[in-house]
Amino acid sequence: MHHFLKETDFSLEQAQQVFALAREFKANRLNGPQPLNMQSWGLLFYKSSTRTRISFEVGVNELGGFPLVLNSQTTQIGRGETIEDTAKVMSRYLHGLVIRTYAHDIVEAFAEHADMPVINGLTDFNHPCQLYSDIFTLLERYSPEAMDIAKLRSKKVAFLGDTACNMANSWIHAAAMFGMEIALAGPEGFAPTSAIDEALQADDLPKNYHATTDPHKACQNADVIYTDVWVSMGDEAEAAERRRVMAPYQVTPELLALAKPNAYFMHCLPAHAGEEVSQAVLDSPQSIIFDEAENRLHTQKAILAKLVELHREK
Repeated sequence: MHHFLKETDFSLEQAQQVFALAREFKANRLNGPQPLNMQSWGLLFYKSSTRTRISFEVGVNELGGFPLVLNSQTTQIGRGETIEDTAKVMSRYLHGLVIRTYAHDIVEAFAEHADMPVINGLTDFNHPCQLYSDIFTLLERYSPEAMDIAKLRSKKVAFLGDTACNMANSWIHAAAMFGMEIALAGPEGFAPTSAIDEALQADDLPKNYHATTDPHKACQNADVIYTDVWVSMGDEAEAAERRRVMAPYQVTPELLALAKPNAYFMHCLPAHAGEEVSQAVLDSPQSIIFDEAENRLHTQKAILAKLVELHREK
């Protein structure tokens, strides 16, 4: 069974196909193929959501399928039913399942026991759907016709703030996969953890990231500056302290000026202006945050279609 739980669950060749397919879906949004025709896909949420829910619900529908939105607390999961039993039952009803949750082992457990494709819509460890949408957004600029992932090689991404968060992990993983350079800058205590090193080792990928506490060094000559919220869901008790120690890592026009003149600013949203990024950067012509948000729809449709294709080939 082929699942999409992390960035490397597609080979480079398959990833290239996903990005090309996303381009086709975007160009012909309502006139494309419907590989999910008459299929029912579950969207299971342990966390609240805007972009993930809307993009997947619309995407499944546009591919000819029927999205079924589920909240973990209004299912028997909330009353203690095991993931094993839930996954086995859901597999009798559904053709696939998207999960947005906290612990990464939840999506792994569903994938282990489900007889259908499982997609990671976000965990505390990583966010591969957002990452693929980010890559697609960059390819629209670096290789708009061919969507050639080779154009990503040696591009430098600077990630500022909480460099142990799920988006930082996804960028580390993707940079190693696509041959990119990544420099991460954050305060002490928020550096990449051994978990991402273990993930790289498991996928036989190089540990090619650079971590520093100096945001100026990280941003120097970057092609992309990326950040995420400082206080993720589940970290609210640490909010005041996180804002204090991460204040030097706010993406400002001064930091953006250290990057290449044609560099892009990216953020997975929602953004908190005045915290991880200034309003001036959000409003700058270098900001491509809303293209990223839109591209969640097109890229996830391509991920769905590719998984259906692989499932039929097995």
